[in-house]
This record gives sequence, structure tokens and C-alpha cells, in this order.
Amino acid sequence: MARRTLRARRARGRFRTALPAPALAFAAVLGLAAAPAQAAVWHTCEQWGNTSLNGYTLYNNIWGQGPGAQCTWADSATSWGVWADHPDTGGIKSYPNAKKTVNRRLSALSSLTSSYQVRVPSAGSYNTAYDIWDTDYDYEVMLWVNHHGEVGPLGTPQGSVALGGHRWDVYKGRVPHPDGSSHEVFSFLRTSDSTSGTVDLLPVLKWIRDVKGWWGDETIGDVQFGYEITSSAGGLDFVTDRLTVSAS
Repeated sequence: MARRTLRARRARGRFRTALPAPALAFAAVLGLAAAPAQAAVWHTCEQWGNTSLNGYTLYNNIWGQGPGAQCTWADSATSWGVWADHPDTGGIKSYPNAKKTVNRRLSALSSLTSSYQVRVPSAGSYNTAYDIWDTDYDYEVMLWVNHHGEVGPLGTPQGSVALGGHRWDVYKGRVPHPDGSSHEVFSFLRTSDSTSGTVDLLPVLKWIRDVKGWWGDETIGDVQFGYEITSSAGGLDFVTDRLTVSAS
């Protein structure tokens, strides 16, 4: 497999070796999910289940070690949810998400914004986050808008900064890959949790380039938004009531 193809697959799988998720018919979780699963235009319980809807790609994306069951449904590209029953063990199990492809250099972007509204559980361990990649998958930018339980960012603290309409605690780290390569990750954790809002993403990306010099005039590939789930024992619901990503 070519290195570029391998890196692209890892980006979807969060750069870890994933174990197969238990087989589980979607009908088995209808009674547990708060979401209107029966009315959904799309649903899947497959490990790498995905679909394209109205310019977005939705992924079930169960990629971590020792996962449980998980199903993703969508009423539309920007209204979707997840039911997950992952054991209360360490390590991220999944990152179900919706992705918008940008494929524009930073210098060619005049605007990159997103709005979100979510409903997240009061149990379990997870974060709700944007995950932004360059097209070569050398850099990853995560923006956590909320988190719960035993979760934390990779890397070392870099202080705090107000950008894009929010204040963030910043971390910088490096993720090793099985083939000996690695990529850098810059994590921004909102200093107060939020379940709805608008984020001006472009100032964050330009701050990384212009103020910190951590990357150059990268081509921004994917803007993903979803739930990085470590544990959700007993079955928990994560619902995205609204999501938009706009670039110009």
C-alpha cells in the first residue's frame, strides 16, 4: 500500500490499529437510542460505515482498541447522531463524525466558519471536537468545545489564547505511526464547555502559522466535527442538532 494511501486511511481511523466492532443489528438499539433512528435517512453499525449527504461525509469510525457497539444515524448531512456502548476502559474507541472537504491553501481562504448545536450525555468519557487536517496528513488541529470524564489532550501546555470567538487552552504534541513516521497535533480546549455556538476557524489556523510558526501555508483538507469517545458503558446518545461548515 502506498504511503499516502496508508496515511489517508489512518486519518479516518485516527492513526491507530482498530479492532473489529461487534456485529450488532441496528434494530437492536432502536429502543435505547433517543434519536429518531427509524425515521433516519441513513444509519449504520458497521465499523467503517460511511455515506455522503449534501456535501458532507458521515463516518461511524470505530477505530480504537477494545470497542463495544456503536451505530450512527442521519436525518440529513447536518442533523445526525450516535448511539455507543463502549466499555469503561482507557483509550479512545471511536470518532464518529461529519466531514466537510475544503482543499484550499490557508493563503487562499478568506473565511472558514462553523456553527454547532449538540446534546451530549452526563456520563461516560468523551470530547466533542473539530478535527482539521492538512491534505498531506502531517498536521492535525483539534478544537474541543466540550468534554466529560477521564479524557485529556495529547502534548504539552502552550498557554491560553482567545481566537475565533472563544478562549482556548492550547497543547502541542506528536502522534507516532506504526510505520515509524508521525504527525503533529495542536489541541485547543475551550476553557468553558459549550453545546452550541459559532467558531471562526480561520483565525485559529492562521495563528498557528503566523504567530507560532508551527506550520506553513498548508492546504486545509478536511474539517471534521464529531465525538471522540473513550467510554459510554450501558449505551449513551450523542446528538448533533445542527452543524454547518462554510469556506470561501
